[in-house]
This record gives sequence, structure tokens and C-alpha cells, in this order.
Amino acid sequence: MFFNIRLLDILDILLVAILFYQVYKLIRGTVAINIFIGIFSIYVVWIVVRALNMELLSSILGQVLGVGVLALFIVFQQEIRKFLLFIGTQYFSHRRFSFKNLFSKNSSLKQHRVDIEAIVKACRNMADSKTGALIVIQRRTSLRPYEDTGDILDAITSNRLLENIFFKNTPLHDGAVIIVRNKIKAARCVLPSTENQNLPPEYGMRHRAALGITENSDALVAVVSEETGKVSFVEGGKIKSNISAMELRGLLEDALNER
Repeated sequence: MFFNIRLLDILDILLVAILFYQVYKLIRGTVAINIFIGIFSIYVVWIVVRALNMELLSSILGQVLGVGVLALFIVFQQEIRKFLLFIGTQYFSHRRFSFKNLFSKNSSLKQHRVDIEAIVKACRNMADSKTGALIVIQRRTSLRPYEDTGDILDAITSNRLLENIFFKNTPLHDGAVIIVRNKIKAARCVLPSTENQNLPPEYGMRHRAALGITENSDALVAVVSEETGKVSFVEGGKIKSNISAMELRGLLEDALNER
């Protein structure tokens, strides 16, 4: 007996494998992974039961899975949002393949004129003095809901202003600063914390908040640890720790396409 395998069948299997891999990457390290494994196990059992023609059990499991589809949207609300955001930002809005770039080569450059030098200089100075900082840089995804949790400043970005905001004795130092283009839109902002449970113990609330906002948007984040004075860069739910000022500048320039 020979199987008639078409090229489309191979493509179908590859696409499903890629889809499952991306879903796994999004929920890896969160409590959702256990729920996903449980639902997937029920689905496998249902396939086996159907193949054995066990009609009663197959009918019960089919009904459970049918209702489970609605439950998935509720349980995996954050993960689905992250997955759709990942598709939108990585595949359709990437700086090299953006739909906007079909009509304007410099649209991305004009949109993201962030004062990178001011941010880098502020992080370097705050790292030297071990001043904790959490600087969020908006890209395509609007951060307005998070801006509204803090105090609106709408001030031109400068390293002195950033250092003054995060100085320990100022009322604005606790929370995040959100930068939109070349302006500090708000300070003392509250960010969502990541649900990843497999983070190193040295990552405090600033790092967890940085991961959380980048999991829910395409923002960039620079973090300065108050305990160690180390600088970290966070993008897409991934963190690069203990980087130099030069490395931070390069990462920001690459992410904002300003080289």
C-alpha cells in the first residue's frame, strides 16, 4: 500500500508545524502551557476514539472540544493577542517589508525620530550611579492606555530630564517613562507584568514590567537595574542583559531603523 503524498500535503504539514511552534514560543514559561497541553491531550484522545469507532465517547469528547473553542478565546486571550501582534509586526509591518514602504521609503524614519543619544547617555549616567530606570519607546502600537496611568509631561526628550525623573527623591521616579517620537509623553506609568515564571531571580519588577509591555506591544524598553547598575534592552518579550552604552545605541538604531 502506497501513500499518495502531494506537494501541498508537505506544505500543509510544514505550515501546521510552524503554527504550533510559534504558539509554543508565545506560551512557553507561562501557566497557559499546562492548559494548552491538557487541551491538546484531549484532542489526541478524541482522534484515537474516533478511529476506533467508539461513538459515545467520541460524541462526548467532540462536544467538549466544541465548547472548548469558545473557552480557548477566554483562557488564551493574552496569548492570542500576542500571537496576532507577532504576525502583524513581524511579517506585515517589518521595516523592510512594510506596506508603508511600498509608498514611502522614509516613512519609518520620519515616524521614529527618537533621540537615541539622549536615552543612551541617560542610561549610562544612571547605570554609573545605580539609579533604577524603566524607559519605554513607542513604535507602531499605541501606548496611550499606559500613558493614562501616569502623569502626562509631553516634554522634549533629554538625558538631563530623564535622569531627573528617575532620581530617587523625585515623585515621578517610581514607574515607567513612555517616549513617543522625540517627546517624553508620560512618567510614573504602570505597565503589565510578564506571566513568564522561568525568569532568573535577579530580574526585579522593572525587568518583569519591561517584558510585559513588549509582550503586549511592539515597544522597545531600556532598563537600568537599581541593584547592579546593569543596563538591559527588551524587545518582543526577549531581554538582553548587561549591555554597554555602545551596544544599547546599536540595538536602538537597528530597531528604529535609524542607521
